[in-house]
Amino acid sequence: MSSAARHSGIADLGRLAALYGVQTAYVDVHGQRRRASSESLLAVLRALGAPLDDMRGVDEALRVRRAVHWRQGCDPVAVAWGGRVPGIDLRLPAGLDHSWTCLLHLEDGKTVGWRVDPARLRVQESAQVEGRRYVRRGLVLPGRLPFGYHHLIVHAGRRNFETLIIAAPRRAYLPPDADSAARTWGVFLPLYALRSQRSWGSGDFSDLEKLMAWVGDLGGGVVATLPLLAAFLEEPLEPSPYVPVSRLFWNEFYLDVTRNPDLERCPEARALLESAALRGEIAALRAAPLVDYRRTMRAKRQVLDTLARCFFREPSAGRDAFFQFVAARPALEDYARFRAAGERLRTPWPTWPARLRAGQVREGDYDEAARRYHLYVQWLAHEHLRTLAEKARRRGPGLYLDLPLGVHPAGYDVWREREVFVREASGGAPPDAFFTKGQAWGFPPLHPERLRAQRHRYFIAVIRHHLAHAGILRIDHVMGLHRLFWVPRGMEARDGAYVTYPVEEFYAILTLESHRHRAIIVGENLGTVPPAVHRAMERHRVQRMYVVQYETRPVTRAALRPVPQEAMGGLNTHDMPPFAAFWDGLDIQDRRALGLMDAAGARQERQQRRNLKRALVAFLRARGRLGARRAGVAGVLRALLAYLAASPARIIVVNLEDLWLERRPQNVPGTGLGRPNWRRKARYGFAAFTRMKSVLAALGLVHRLRGQDRRARV
Repeated sequence: MSSAARHSGIADLGRLAALYGVQTAYVDVHGQRRRASSESLLAVLRALGAPLDDMRGVDEALRVRRAVHWRQGCDPVAVAWGGRVPGIDLRLPAGLDHSWTCLLHLEDGKTVGWRVDPARLRVQESAQVEGRRYVRRGLVLPGRLPFGYHHLIVHAGRRNFETLIIAAPRRAYLPPDADSAARTWGVFLPLYALRSQRSWGSGDFSDLEKLMAWVGDLGGGVVATLPLLAAFLEEPLEPSPYVPVSRLFWNEFYLDVTRNPDLERCPEARALLESAALRGEIAALRAAPLVDYRRTMRAKRQVLDTLARCFFREPSAGRDAFFQFVAARPALEDYARFRAAGERLRTPWPTWPARLRAGQVREGDYDEAARRYHLYVQWLAHEHLRTLAEKARRRGPGLYLDLPLGVHPAGYDVWREREVFVREASGGAPPDAFFTKGQAWGFPPLHPERLRAQRHRYFIAVIRHHLAHAGILRIDHVMGLHRLFWVPRGMEARDGAYVTYPVEEFYAILTLESHRHRAIIVGENLGTVPPAVHRAMERHRVQRMYVVQYETRPVTRAALRPVPQEAMGGLNTHDMPPFAAFWDGLDIQDRRALGLMDAAGARQERQQRRNLKRALVAFLRARGRLGARRAGVAGVLRALLAYLAASPARIIVVNLEDLWLERRPQNVPGTGLGRPNWRRKARYGFAAFTRMKSVLAALGLVHRLRGQDRRARV
């Protein structure tokens, strides 16, 4: 191949990538522009469905892609910000000049109809497609639409075209008093780490409810935790809350089995709870240094299985409410069958017999008791979460939930919604200063076009599932609404490419659902994030995250970047070392042990950390937050909490473990089960830390400063 032909082929590959929304280059963590290789682009395009094997197929793939675009007629989704539709593009064969019939089916059940003379619509673009001329015209809708999901159907000749119109407020919900001087605060602790004298070696929903009540009594309005979604806790075992079985169902691991009204009429369950064997098992789980998910779930399941049998055996007052709950959630029956079939086969669904693998699970493919169990525990989880969320909202936003970016590749969502998941690739991230080889997270990314083709049904369901209970919803890796780094199967993580998503449609769904559920949306925008992401978050009033470990610089007069108002502030996240470990440089020592840096790099990093600490101490002293005496870690921690609490940030979340100077992290990214990730219990149980003077003093300081005028304090 000649040089000119090669350059022409690369240019055509770039054009094809653009038509599929694949970015051919990105700016890395060092500000350098990195181009995706031709091999990476070809692999990602194939995963998206492009009909090509190698460079020789690019020309034909371009032709097919352009033809599909014009023959599609219209986009499947459009956004009407503020209810105003900018216009719907229709791409139709030339000559369809007889009148069109338009029907707009509003979400409230009303229908608006009208006729359009296409000859009166200006031709905005034309193209020859397979020997036929197509023209693009803009259809203007009458008036402003009410907020909601509306369906437009256009009858043009013998063809029908349908578009979902998302009419949404431009900005996400904030409480009515959000612009007043008052700002809220709260605490963070993974629920599995929350220990109490009554729970079974891991926190449960009753512990969460007590934590919320305690924080509320101190004046706080938020309790944050990690995702509480359904998980594989037997075979396979996946304790990470960021790799759930489904983003549509809850994890029964967190049920308090003793807080169940069905216990009164189930003597078998009461006998089981009083048995020496189960009491001994519970005592062992409480004494264990780490959360043992398998053993804990087995112990709880014994009781929950028994309670389920009693529940379905006899009529009761709760049966009607249960059946109403199941009837209102058609996917729940499907989920219960999936879980029950998996328990019988004891293998991941990609290895199931063909019919089951294809999504056709019938009676006889599973144990009926297992199906009923999964229906029953989802109802229990919903009821307990509903109760605690309603109580928490009386004092503030209340429950702060976290929406993970991905799901388990062998989980329910990928099985049932396989058309919108791309199993030929993994979501990930390009190389950075910490992960020098890049990351492949192992979960299949969502297909942007197929999401649109199903009118975002899956994404809407996921958001609604969380906002049914959350007063605040954090979107993990919010950049994923804009673009996601895809790593094709069989390639190294560094060899991926970014795929773009229908970002305005995602934001429209978030803003609309946030208002409907009166919930605040927070986006995790840490790390290397393009400026466009920050601008979009600001435009749509999605709160950003301000994390001290990310915002600190070794510059004496500006060691901390200013804290914005539209932000949730904190010292760290679950993927970072606790503050005391960060201050002592234990994370550097750990990265050296993991082989992520050599001796010279570690020395340089320690010097940079010393410079940063000096700058931070000077910065806090200059603002009156720290005294002149030698600053210890406890003093700096208190000063930083005061700085955050006095800032304009709408929400401040305090990691409870920082308040007793915990040095062990909850998770070290990239280390998997080689570390006690997602399993470490809090050093102190609920009864102990709620009486600790250091904890009460720190939270009291935060509460006082949150309620004062902060303009002169920051």
